[in-house]
Amino acid sequence: MTLLSVLFLSLSSGVKPVSLSKGAKVSLLTSTPVTVAVYTLYGHTAIRIKDDSTRLDVVFNYGVFDFTKCGFIYRFAKGGTDYILSADNFNREFSDYLRQGSGVCEQVIDLLPDEKERLWQSLQLNAMPENRVYRYNFFFDNCATRPYAMIEKSIDGRIDYWGDERHETFRHAVNVLTRKHEWLTLGCDLVLGLPADRVMTQKERLFLPENLKYYLANSVTARGEVSYPTVLETNILSVKVAEREDEMPVLLSPMACFSVLFVVCIIVTLLERKSKRYFLAADCILFFVAGIAGSILFFLSFLSIHPCMFPNMNLLWLHPFHLVLAMLICVKKLKRPAFWYHFVNFAVILAMCVAWLFIPQHFNIAFIPLIAVMLLRSGEALLRKKLLRE
Repeated sequence: MTLLSVLFLSLSSGVKPVSLSKGAKVSLLTSTPVTVAVYTLYGHTAIRIKDDSTRLDVVFNYGVFDFTKCGFIYRFAKGGTDYILSADNFNREFSDYLRQGSGVCEQVIDLLPDEKERLWQSLQLNAMPENRVYRYNFFFDNCATRPYAMIEKSIDGRIDYWGDERHETFRHAVNVLTRKHEWLTLGCDLVLGLPADRVMTQKERLFLPENLKYYLANSVTARGEVSYPTVLETNILSVKVAEREDEMPVLLSPMACFSVLFVVCIIVTLLERKSKRYFLAADCILFFVAGIAGSILFFLSFLSIHPCMFPNMNLLWLHPFHLVLAMLICVKKLKRPAFWYHFVNFAVILAMCVAWLFIPQHFNIAFIPLIAVMLLRSGEALLRKKLLRE
């Protein structure tokens, strides 16, 4: 049985757990972003407590989740994902970082003996089975925010974070890390609403591990009227393994793919005019897919408890009502309601394009050909109705 297991058993049985010696060290471990998986693109933070006198070397990790658990994707989308605090031997945890190819930086925190002990006891209690589960929140409650919050609570004073005053939004901070993954960036720009374009406060920037490491390195701990550097020493435990820079082929980028779709729609429209026929299936497929995508966006905006999702201006051009149009155009007797839907859709999207110049929500340029497709098909429907009247 490991030392950690003994400690947890002593806690659950009411026995006073082992205390740290004065020589114990508390440090923050920051692993660099890697492209192993989506969640590794943002890096990771954990707390290490090492006490040579008791041969204790434990890493507390607030970033554990079970991806295989039934309904994980639905709960994650809804904002109901539970993460777990795990406590494991440093060597095993470090091996995982090395296996991923992450670089690991250790920042030893300047804590007084009483503060170290307070943190140690709190972490042990927090890691108990009945306490270790918490509701994950990407921006405000994650593997980076929890460790620094635990450290701050253990200090008889406060930590003042210093660093450059960047006027950075939540969206920009995320997009910087996903810039080499254009489809992921597109997805983030689609689902993140207007609140994501708010400039972050200095404390809010700490939700990203790399930001936390930077600001912690430039912070001071104030105890009374005296301030000390928060970080005693910085150790590079491993260097990030050089990753292969696989650039996405230009033809597979979102902008290229959606531009091809726009060209195809132009060709279909020209063929309709030439043959004087209406390719009903084209609009059925187009607006059905748009309606499904809009339904997902509607769910994330109105039903998800994730922050920064609502309001989302993308709902003006991508929404569930497109499913209604997909059904209307399939029934000949409903041509008139379909015409008015096209009229409203064309007017709303056109107004949105003008209004977006004044709306502070970020606009991904890859949306342009998609919006152009919507305008083209609704505009052609209006023109076709006019020509039929003539």
